[in-house]
Amino acid sequence: MAIILRARKNLTVNPLKLSPPLGGATAFMGMAGAVPLLHGGQGCTAFAKVLQVRHFREPSPIQTTAMDEITTILGGLDNLEQGCLAVFRRNAPRVIGVCTTGLTETRGEDLAGDLKRIKERNPELAGVELIGASTPDYTGSLETGWALAVTAVIEALAGPCVRRQANRVNILAGSHLTPGDIEEVRDLVEAFGLEATILPDLSGSLDGHVPERHMGTSYGGVTVEQVRAMGTAIFTLALGEQMRGPARALEAKTGIPWAMIDRLTGLGAVDALVTRLQDLSGRPAPTGVRRRRSQLADAMLDGHFQFAGLPVALAAEPDLLFALASVLAEMGASVVAAIAPYESPVLARLPVEEVVIGDLDDLENRAQEKGAALLVSRSHAAPAAQRLGVPLFRAGFPILDRLGAQHVCSVGYRGTRDLIYAIGNLMLGQVHEARPDDWPLPGFQGETPHAQAAAH
Repeated sequence: MAIILRARKNLTVNPLKLSPPLGGATAFMGMAGAVPLLHGGQGCTAFAKVLQVRHFREPSPIQTTAMDEITTILGGLDNLEQGCLAVFRRNAPRVIGVCTTGLTETRGEDLAGDLKRIKERNPELAGVELIGASTPDYTGSLETGWALAVTAVIEALAGPCVRRQANRVNILAGSHLTPGDIEEVRDLVEAFGLEATILPDLSGSLDGHVPERHMGTSYGGVTVEQVRAMGTAIFTLALGEQMRGPARALEAKTGIPWAMIDRLTGLGAVDALVTRLQDLSGRPAPTGVRRRRSQLADAMLDGHFQFAGLPVALAAEPDLLFALASVLAEMGASVVAAIAPYESPVLARLPVEEVVIGDLDDLENRAQEKGAALLVSRSHAAPAAQRLGVPLFRAGFPILDRLGAQHVCSVGYRGTRDLIYAIGNLMLGQVHEARPDDWPLPGFQGETPHAQAAAH
């Protein structure tokens, strides 16, 4: 069991923590026809919007209530009402997801009461779902904001259903899953003849497709009607520790049993999901699934030379950190440093002696102290990797200096296989071929190539 430590510093250097309102807004983007509305100052929204656009390389519909000094003191109801009306009249959304920020949370806004009054005073909003999520900046990180927004959606829309569909399951996707990951999960579930309602579903809205026309809302995702029908499923799979709260909320609303899948990266982890799907569907694993499992086993054999004994330092949100650290350890790597932005129950199960709740400066210092040969984190860790002279494998949010981050897949048999190849090839690229002039290499015992050639 890993020991959880808190970095003892008077300031944060190169922050790892991300804004919970950003997590909540991104979760709302997984619903069809949605507009996230951040209830706070313009700067809070600008920061979130920039990160979303640079990571996904897609336009972001995030809007703001633009609170100023006076409305912060007197109350933000008028700003919130004007913001909701402006968004509705301009974009005609199906859902307006309101996320609070540290500004409005510190003041103590009654978000639920304000949204109820706004609906009552404006009949034109009758067809729009106004869903509020309390996501203060000063508590948790991107994961917590995501989970709170998903819980708010469930509590606002989901309901019990008397009649269940034997082939339908619910999937609550965590923030650590890319659109590519979600597509892989859906393909795996459908291979067993099951139909999945995925909440949130970024694979339909932020997967990098070109829409037929410009829209001021999210381009796709799970619909309001599909969320309302989640009570017809026979089971719920919660992907990641962060989805424990939403799963409990869905069980309370619908009575559907659930299970948490803590990670989907790694041979044993995917085997556990496949076993669960076999039980739910009553079908054996299809030939295609078995073949991909065989490919992963072969990739593990091919790649273990690059991983055995490799000292790795990681920094990421807890669920992603757990998935990556676990599969690296299973491949024979040594996780010498693990940094997380906030405490989560999953951190205690990391294959490492201690986990530091800190920032990317802590990652750099511990990587140097422990002699890490590889960093695994988001793009903001690139300067640290450059100073240390070691490669950086980019993972998590945001990835700002590479294309196709939304399509990267590291879950399932296929995704784990590709992850092993990607990291293995990165390490292979650090090894330079020896030239004849370099011989004898340090530690080499025996004849040099020149001596062997002369003997023949």
